[in-house]
Amino acid sequence: MMKAPRPGNDVERLHALRALLLLDTPPEERFDRIAAFAASEFNVPMAMVSLVDENRQWFKAQVGLPFCETDRDLSFCGHAIMAPATMVVTDATRDPRFADNPLVTGEPHVRFYAGAPLRLATGEIVGTLCIMDTQPRQMDRVDLAILGALRALVLEELQRREAAT
Repeated sequence: MMKAPRPGNDVERLHALRALLLLDTPPEERFDRIAAFAASEFNVPMAMVSLVDENRQWFKAQVGLPFCETDRDLSFCGHAIMAPATMVVTDATRDPRFADNPLVTGEPHVRFYAGAPLRLATGEIVGTLCIMDTQPRQMDRVDLAILGALRALVLEELQRREAAT
């Protein structure tokens, strides 16, 4: 398993993430609704708004997982924040970054992952809107556009929250 890399601007990225004042806050319907819609739209058992902190990824909203955070080094989202566009893993058992990852070999048995980076207006990527499945999958241009539109909704909610603080 390959640990999730750290971006060169991780200090600034973490500062921007913490300035949102979202970590470890109660669920909010506005984020829960987007995660639920993503799970439904893509017919996947798992979807989340994930924020990548220093040592963990924490789920502001999630569908289909019995936990609200995972170790950053195990996280798919930790890899996705390094990507300039949506990161798609069609079959995690065949991807050397994830094949022996405990989230793949054990519960929740992730096979498919797609994570759209949440890039703030200042340029820092603080997390992802992601979907996961227990079966391999593909995404086409339409799927990527839909996930991108849902990511834009998450970013609008982040901006609203930022403006309110």
